[in-house]
Amino acid sequence: QVQLAESGGGLVQAGGSLRVSCAASGLTFSRYAMGWFRQAPGKDDEFVAGISRSGISTSYPDSVRGRFTISRDNAKNTVYLQMNSLKPEDTAVYYCAARRDNSYSSNRRNEYDYWGQGTQVTVSS
Repeated sequence: QVQLAESGGGLVQAGGSLRVSCAASGLTFSRYAMGWFRQAPGKDDEFVAGISRSGISTSYPDSVRGRFTISRDNAKNTVYLQMNSLKPEDTAVYYCAARRDNSYSSNRRNEYDYWGQGTQVTVSS
């Protein structure tokens, strides 16, 4: 059974940093591209980062580029999202997702095969 478990969310002041993690089990992690999405109350979910199977290639939307960094450790079956210069509008539930193909830049939610339960990130002003 595939499981993706996010951790590391919490409350941080604007301008601060936070790193969230996603530990995967039940799959051959290195064969999956990974992504992070977020959903704020009353808003559609938003793709915030993607990383290729090898970890060499990454993708970000303009809203987070230069502030967020996605990385992975295939030996630990874990993907990370380092978030710097956080803003109140970054407040959301953050989800990690896995996809069998290597289309790491895709922001289409329905193309991802597995999802975690999410971790809350709250940025105070």
